[in-house]
Amino acid sequence: MADPEARRRALLQERRAVYGPNTSLSYKQPLHIVRGAGARLFDSGGAAYLDCVNNVTHVGHANEAVNAAICGQLALVNTNSRYLSEGLVELSKQLLATLPPNLEVVYLCNSGSEANDLALRMARAAAAARAGRAGAAPAAPHVACMASAYHGHLTSTMAISPYKFWGAHGAGKEPWVHVLPLPDTYRGHHLDGAASARGALAEARAAGGEVVAFIAESVLSCGGQTFFPEGYLPAVYAEMRAAGAVCIADEVQCGFGRMGDAFWGFQLAGVAPDAVVFGKPMGNGFPLSAVAVTRELANTFGAQEYFNTFGGCNAAAAAGLAVLSEIRRLDLQASAARVGARLLARLRALASEHPIIGDVRGRGLFVGIEVVRCPASKAPAPAAAEWIKEFALSRRVLLSTDGPFDNVLKIKPPMVFSEADADELVGVLSEALRALTGSEAARAAVEEAEAARYEARVAPTAARYEENAARIYAAAAAEAAAAAAARKLALLGVAGAPASGGASTSSGASSDGDWEPPAAVGPAVAGLAKSPLRAPAPAAR
Repeated sequence: MADPEARRRALLQERRAVYGPNTSLSYKQPLHIVRGAGARLFDSGGAAYLDCVNNVTHVGHANEAVNAAICGQLALVNTNSRYLSEGLVELSKQLLATLPPNLEVVYLCNSGSEANDLALRMARAAAAARAGRAGAAPAAPHVACMASAYHGHLTSTMAISPYKFWGAHGAGKEPWVHVLPLPDTYRGHHLDGAASARGALAEARAAGGEVVAFIAESVLSCGGQTFFPEGYLPAVYAEMRAAGAVCIADEVQCGFGRMGDAFWGFQLAGVAPDAVVFGKPMGNGFPLSAVAVTRELANTFGAQEYFNTFGGCNAAAAAGLAVLSEIRRLDLQASAARVGARLLARLRALASEHPIIGDVRGRGLFVGIEVVRCPASKAPAPAAAEWIKEFALSRRVLLSTDGPFDNVLKIKPPMVFSEADADELVGVLSEALRALTGSEAARAAVEEAEAARYEARVAPTAARYEENAARIYAAAAAEAAAAAAARKLALLGVAGAPASGGASTSSGASSDGDWEPPAAVGPAVAGLAKSPLRAPAPAAR
């Protein structure tokens, strides 16, 4: 038998010779994974790793029921949706049964990127149809999204993904895209959804456009496992709908019971979207995604045929039905609630002993641990987060990092993750934190790396997002002031003065035009390079 380590190194070189150079590999020493089972992955040497990050294999790696359903269907037939299929109809019906009654129609696709693209096309078609009914020329279609959002790798979805276009080597924001500031509940910034929405709408109108769609993950995954503050998303939806925009919920990373308390993330926020996008976990690794929409959206989109070669194929439908069946059979939503509660409680206890854990947030099996340089400044610590991730790998526990500054440890394991798995993860994290804060050499190395990352990533990223926030709030303020001035002129009887400024003031803009932007602007990153790691607090006796 060949030496597994030698083969791993050779495979890495072979991949570099033939595969795309701008693709990524996890960890400094990439793993050669050859099989999986439940919440474990196994490398070519037989070592088992606890997988805390793979939300694609939702009902567990190599799930027997899902595999049997796919293989059984492939052994019979696998053709496209231009033929009648019980599986396609049944999967659509079962999906709709989990959703609000306003969502009545399903389209099946292959990936979350593709499904988000389709949702955008529908929103643009709806806006064009509305303009047509009014006998008016449609305004330029614009889209509003959340800061640090990721909605896919297509040209259309990269353009609405600040995580990419403002990330490393990003192309920058398109003029037709408007970015709502990330609501940072840990630092208390940008928590007013209505104000942010008004700013995005005003910025679009000032550019001669109309926001036809607002898209947001129901929980912001690439934004650092960030949950919307109470009332935020309903306020944004209200402003967007008042302006005629379609509200799209991206459930690709957070749906299918992962929240524990709800089957879909948007249910926790108290909203009913006009379109919901599903992906990743829907096929447990088989390429499958979907969009569920209102009847009105489907009808306005339906003039030209929509066809997808593999979307809705027999094997995809079999995979989707098997995943839903396994979620029910294994009671995975309740399991996520139970295991997640235990995990969060233990992580918060750990945070009380280690000040570099600034925040622990989550619901169910969707958890983020924000690593900071000190609790006072709350300065991001991406190098420390990476150190912890690599230490966990050495103990055969797989984690990832994410967020605008890459300082959030992201936990979103297969839903079969058990309480014993949660305890194992916490034990390894505890060991990692003691090793980091208890070693002068480790702290010094991480501090040096933090200073470099501050200059290379933290400061430039913060500047981009704060410049955007300032523009958004300024646009809302300018529009409100213009509307107020127009009203005053109209009251004075000035000839030609409009009755209103055309701005939406549905939820908070003052009738006198004295609306003020939120006082807190951004994560205050100036001087963060001087905030050192702190040693753990003494254990309680």
